[in-house]
Amino acid sequence: MRLLFYFTLLVFLFIGCENDGNLKFDNNNGGLILPEDFKALVVHEGVGKSRHIAVNDNGDIYVKLRIDFGKNGNVALRDQDGDGKADIIQRFGDYPNDGRFATEMKINEGYLYFSSELVVYRQKLDPQVLIPTSKPEVILKDPYPMRWHNAKSLAFDNENNIYVTFSGFTNSCEDLARGYDDPMATVLGRNPCDELDYLGSIWKFDKNILDQKLIDGVKYSTGVRSVVGLTWNNQLDQLFAVNHGRDYLHNHAPKYFSKWDNAVLPSEEFIQINEGDDFGWPYTYYDHFKNKRLVAPEYGGDGIVEASDNYKDPIYGLPAHWAPNDLLFYTGDMFPDRYKNGAFIAFHGSTNRGPYPQAGYVVGFIPFKDGFPSGNLEIFADGFVNTEVVKDVKDAMYRPMGLAQGPDGSLYISESKKGKIWRVLFDGNKSDFGDKNLEKMKLRIHLPHIKTPEEFTDIVK
Repeated sequence: MRLLFYFTLLVFLFIGCENDGNLKFDNNNGGLILPEDFKALVVHEGVGKSRHIAVNDNGDIYVKLRIDFGKNGNVALRDQDGDGKADIIQRFGDYPNDGRFATEMKINEGYLYFSSELVVYRQKLDPQVLIPTSKPEVILKDPYPMRWHNAKSLAFDNENNIYVTFSGFTNSCEDLARGYDDPMATVLGRNPCDELDYLGSIWKFDKNILDQKLIDGVKYSTGVRSVVGLTWNNQLDQLFAVNHGRDYLHNHAPKYFSKWDNAVLPSEEFIQINEGDDFGWPYTYYDHFKNKRLVAPEYGGDGIVEASDNYKDPIYGLPAHWAPNDLLFYTGDMFPDRYKNGAFIAFHGSTNRGPYPQAGYVVGFIPFKDGFPSGNLEIFADGFVNTEVVKDVKDAMYRPMGLAQGPDGSLYISESKKGKIWRVLFDGNKSDFGDKNLEKMKLRIHLPHIKTPEEFTDIVK
């Protein structure tokens, strides 16, 4: 009887300890709307206004804050008891913060890489220590002054190279010094666009060389307006990015483009990048309804004239102004097979689609096969805006921003307004997952913040 008592006690203690370490899903998935059998929990309610995130092999989370000055522009989080919630939250970062477009946070070969607006840094990680103890090393300094679209997004190939975005700082390289007496006149662009000498491009550097200048690198590709989401696909051994399309088609050429055209064009671009590629900014834009690259109005276009074959098309035309701000190819084993090697995209949401509703503010998914999209954009995670119609960006409660894959194959999502972090897991039978699990998500394409608005009936009053 005594042995039975001790055996029963040990079993009870073992089961109790195991339950204490289990993940605890939020009853309402932390506010997220997901495909059936996906569950979510809130890792932290908000670490502060932030950009991208990274998750280490031991589950530690690192977040890049968007602050303009001072130190401690990074946040580290650790879950000690295994319930999925962050127990330790510490700010760190012995470097000067220099602007709210400080974006990147990535882990590569034991180093934590992060960027301010003007500098790319790295620190050596120790899995036993949450906060890196070494002094930040400078990989690269931007020689240009502070400007718009100044995010330094990063990607790493398998040959010690680091890829860095140097986006253009104008909308379409327009010449705003010229006056126009006619309100229907077309704004003109500088030709040739002098920004393309160094900007509007993605550059390649050696990741192991410190204190590099821009001229130490190689201009890998050009003609990109603003790339915030950049990643290397290891399965395909290929660089990919999501590029923000230009704005103001109606404002710059009102005799050719209506306000509705302004809201639904041009495409945001999901691009596959080879060395030497030119994606046509600012001379062209991509129309995802026509599946064609057209000449920009600042350079003689009228919405009909097609661009030459000198410019590369995207592999997928994304909805206009949705602001794709992060890109992640899923390589884990937790999710059903249809997600394997497909692309998750965090859409930060539009700011200038008026008088039509603002749109985006979701995490999308595009399935891949043989290195290319094999299906249409799907809504994977919704519920961020918490309102029926987003008239203005301030109406959205959250704006999806960062994506990271955990060591167990779960998906981490961050947002920029408060720095809230979710963790999404699959909690069903992978072999049974199919179209029925996606039915409620397919219906969401009719919502005002997702659908393409009708030209005359969806104007926000």
